[in-house]
Amino acid sequence: MNTLNFTNLIVGWGKGGKTLAKFLAARGESVALIEQSPKMYGGTCINIACIPSKFLITRSERGMDFAKAAESKAEFIAKLNHKNYHLLADEECVTIINGRARFTSNREIEVTAGDDLLRVTGERIFINTGATPIVPDLAGLADNPNVLTSTELLDLKEKPEQLVIMGAGFISLEFASMFAGFGSKVTVLDLRSEFLPREDEDVAQRVRSDLEARGVDFRLGVTFDKVAENELFITENGTKTAVKFDKLLVATGRKASTEGLGLENTDIELNGRGEIVVTDKLETTAENVWAIGDVHGGPQFTYTSLDDFRILQSQLYGDQSRTLADRDVLSTNVFIEPSLAEVGLNEKAAKTAGIPYRLFKMDTSAIVKANLIAQPQGLLKALVNPADDTILGATLYMPEGHEIINLISLAMKTKLPYTMIRDHIFTHPTISEGLNDLFAAGNEVK
Repeated sequence: MNTLNFTNLIVGWGKGGKTLAKFLAARGESVALIEQSPKMYGGTCINIACIPSKFLITRSERGMDFAKAAESKAEFIAKLNHKNYHLLADEECVTIINGRARFTSNREIEVTAGDDLLRVTGERIFINTGATPIVPDLAGLADNPNVLTSTELLDLKEKPEQLVIMGAGFISLEFASMFAGFGSKVTVLDLRSEFLPREDEDVAQRVRSDLEARGVDFRLGVTFDKVAENELFITENGTKTAVKFDKLLVATGRKASTEGLGLENTDIELNGRGEIVVTDKLETTAENVWAIGDVHGGPQFTYTSLDDFRILQSQLYGDQSRTLADRDVLSTNVFIEPSLAEVGLNEKAAKTAGIPYRLFKMDTSAIVKANLIAQPQGLLKALVNPADDTILGATLYMPEGHEIINLISLAMKTKLPYTMIRDHIFTHPTISEGLNDLFAAGNEVK
């Protein structure tokens, strides 16, 4: 068996890993990037998550035919995949190794590609294998060609007439909104009886009613019994019934991709959820081994994976000041119509924690631009610290909320008082100028 030695080994082609590979190669260091599937050049976001899903969501909102949108999406993703491959493969110091990686020790990895076996070692190793969908252990679910995860659903070439979704989380809602826009009959089933339980009740009610107005049917508090051919058998209000589907999407969460990595042959520890345990510097419990992105738990976003790169850059070649502890302000977005964007505390969380706050609240319909683009539905909420006027958090359920939330998060990170946004001069007519009105005295809820 051949053995190749590198300064850096990166296992998995995610956002943080590929950015790190490019950075290290620019310093003249040898880098080997191990990726088991050519379809994943560029990582999860580009190939099977953020980019293809948002591509289809935007085409859905524009009324494009699904088959045409799917074809255009495939062409677009293929170009990104190709570009990302050459982004690293064309680097003199980077070696791309295709195959399945398995640790045999803290320093050594075996890579299997068909019948070929290669041994590689690294002075530094970075695990960047991401996360995979969780598929419940339910009778009839496995090996059913019409039961899909988000990965397979994004590869469909024809629209399902009846789409049933297991789970009512954020991924589920994005697909529900998308396929409702394409004209599918969408049914969302969830074990929980409360819709979006972590959200403020008024926000959750708006989201649900808007999706229902688009034809999405929600059935909550059900239990899943089994799947047989094109039927999902459930128990609802004590009654057993069956829900027919053309395609069944399993959207019940994601888990760290650590299975089969051979971590039992190392000193690398996992937590109870199967995620790699790391310090605030992304160090694992094995010397000179780090974990990047979804595989170490926490928020599963491309932008947090990129921030992991910044942490490693700071730790390896910077002033070592940047750590996970700096990630105290983190925005999230759900790309439904309109989008649901959040940062910091919502009202429910603040009440639970006993944190005092001033509440500002406004309907999206008060924003001129929202009416101009015929998207007046939605709600804006913001919490302000009564002690120093800084912003504790915001929920923006409105068009372009996924863009505007970044203004709020920047203000929170820099500890600006809310009055800076209230009195800032925004261009007109824009969605962002709605923040002037949100923080006006007349919208404070006493």
